[in-house]
Amino acid sequence: MSAEYATFGLAPATRPGGLLAGGDFQVHRDFVDFVVDGRPLLYRLSDLDAVSPLASDVPPSLFTAQVRGLLLETGPLPDGRYVVYGCPECEELACGAVTAVIERDGEDVIWRDFAWQTGAHADLERDGYHGMGPFRFRGAEYRAALTALLDGDLPGSRRRVLLIGARVALLARLAAALRTIGIGADITQSADGVPAGELRSYGAVLFGRSAPARERDAVRRALAGAGADVPCVDALAPVVPLLVAQTEQALEAGRDDHRRLTDLTAAGGAAEFEVVSACRVRLTAHRVDRLSRAHSRDLFDAVLEPGRHRVPLDPPAVKGEAYLVARTAGTVLVTAVRP
Repeated sequence: MSAEYATFGLAPATRPGGLLAGGDFQVHRDFVDFVVDGRPLLYRLSDLDAVSPLASDVPPSLFTAQVRGLLLETGPLPDGRYVVYGCPECEELACGAVTAVIERDGEDVIWRDFAWQTGAHADLERDGYHGMGPFRFRGAEYRAALTALLDGDLPGSRRRVLLIGARVALLARLAAALRTIGIGADITQSADGVPAGELRSYGAVLFGRSAPARERDAVRRALAGAGADVPCVDALAPVVPLLVAQTEQALEAGRDDHRRLTDLTAAGGAAEFEVVSACRVRLTAHRVDRLSRAHSRDLFDAVLEPGRHRVPLDPPAVKGEAYLVARTAGTVLVTAVRP
């Protein structure tokens, strides 16, 4: 086993919820990811839709138990294995999980023998991640990072947005959709009289199309006066799944170092984007027809390797006023489709 040390850290991460083209939605999960040698460990698992056991949206007692387990203070699964990533919907082992042997070697902590596991025992020959690890961490660094979580130092981000506009019915549907994926939303026509502390609690502001320019300017001035440095975005179209995606993208602002997908454009009949690390990418088109009816359609879903990619777009799906949403684990991007 290699004697070289890997660095260990923790960072906030999300499994974005979302409204899917068919009307279903996937649950939003906030969690703390493991950062090994400066890179999120989940990024080494290109097509895995999963969260770590350090989910910040579970009861404190369960969160504490998971931390204690990683500190080797509570019992593991058979064969000394611990869950590293599990199902974001139910977290049951039967759905499948990435597990690893975690053990002490003197003062050091070692993670080894990563595998996909669905039962009491893992089959390393068949289901092992043979190119992953082992990782040797300095014990003091490892324990300090995890112990900080028990002291309340939980990495995270603001998951609350302010929706501004006069079309209350549309914003109400948007707020309801956001809440189903774990994002709080408040609606107002004006920020006048909102206390500075309240404004600073928002992670983003979305202006409906009905919000006049003077009101948008007034809100930006109020935010600046409150010292609230949050992104303000203009609604692209009255399509709830599209507005959900815009909101998610706004909440991710400032986390470019953890993006797996960047530089999305859609023009000339094709979408182009950059994949930072191997991941599953889904493209969905949203358009508004001449009668102001909304249409949504999934166009692409595949695991892609790092690099620049070009995906042809189906012309009927992006006809007229159309927008494209690209999703992967931890990243949502939105762009208008240009001729």
